[in-house]
Amino acid sequence: MWQQSREFLGWDPLWGEGWGAWLATQELVPTRAHHQAVTTPAHPQHLWGSQWRHVCDQREDGALPDPGDPQPPGPCPQDCSVGDPGHPPDLPELQCGQGRAAAAEGHHGPSPYLGSGVDRTAIVDVLTNRSREQRQLIAQAFQGRTQQDLLKSLQAALSGHLERIVVALLQPAARLDARELRTALKDSGAAEDVGVEILATRTPPQLQECLAAYKHDFQVEAQEDIKSETSGTLRDLLLALAKGGRESYSEIIDYNLAEQDVQALKQAEGPSTEGIWVLILTQRNPDHLVRVFDQYQRRTGHELEHTVRSRFHGDAQRALLSLASVIRNTALYFADKLHQALQDTEPNYQALMRILISRSETDLLSIRTEFKRKFGKSLYSSLRDAVKGDCRLALLTLCRAEDL
Repeated sequence: MWQQSREFLGWDPLWGEGWGAWLATQELVPTRAHHQAVTTPAHPQHLWGSQWRHVCDQREDGALPDPGDPQPPGPCPQDCSVGDPGHPPDLPELQCGQGRAAAAEGHHGPSPYLGSGVDRTAIVDVLTNRSREQRQLIAQAFQGRTQQDLLKSLQAALSGHLERIVVALLQPAARLDARELRTALKDSGAAEDVGVEILATRTPPQLQECLAAYKHDFQVEAQEDIKSETSGTLRDLLLALAKGGRESYSEIIDYNLAEQDVQALKQAEGPSTEGIWVLILTQRNPDHLVRVFDQYQRRTGHELEHTVRSRFHGDAQRALLSLASVIRNTALYFADKLHQALQDTEPNYQALMRILISRSETDLLSIRTEFKRKFGKSLYSSLRDAVKGDCRLALLTLCRAEDL
């Protein structure tokens, strides 16, 4: 029980058990490490560790402490300013929602301390080292304790790529997917890229949640936007993927159906046969399609992708090639996308953020393995060399580790 609670609340050697939970329920105020020395009572554990452990031991459900639970120490009575000489390095002090600034102004609005002095490293460390479910609980606890919206508070304190990463981290996965899909359809002109990525790589429940969030946030069905913003084979492909009608995995290998699909694809080379490609690639389960791809190559002497390149053009060709890549090896598909996002003079931060966040709790380790195998350099090293600015630490932390 204690091990699970310690993992949930967040343990840090500088702050002791539970400082992640304390961050969850407090405003972020830049201050000094000596505050703890001034206000912390003597006890065997560093910085209230033992008291938080006692709280965790009493909470079998792993929930965050209630307001009535023991609290870490308050602000330093000396009220030191940032930059005082002779002090240890800054640590984020987590001050009660009725903070000094808010109390002085007689209101409880967003703390002015959430500004240029906020400890970005602490924010990144907490948010990137929690699961999405835990981040939602942190945001709820922050709201309950301070009556402030954590997302809005951090948006006011941050900017640029780091702000966008923090927003993505704090949003539910379905809402992030919906926003990215909407942007791809309406603004960026990347429907064949991002659309296939989201609609073809999410599980059926995730896809349904994404479509529901899309309708809730934008007051329109995603399928309606697909119809109005795309056309031809790309439109049919995205609509078929959004329908979520792909067959589930079966332990029974249907060799007859595989042969029928191969023959259908071989014959679908004339006009008005695009629907056959869309039907087979969006309805059959991936294991079946891998067998179809292998059998197609044996029958024709070339890979199915070769036929796609000669048979289709433009965004339809790109979408079908992406879908084939997802079917063959999803981890390699994402490794290729990450590599491409790092190739330009200015990295594609939106793609890096979207992929690292969405895959961090599923198959990121497999993606890192495929990246290193194909490109001879680890994803971590590639990010470290290409990414600049205050979002660099966040992306590196999401990547997790170097692959030797």
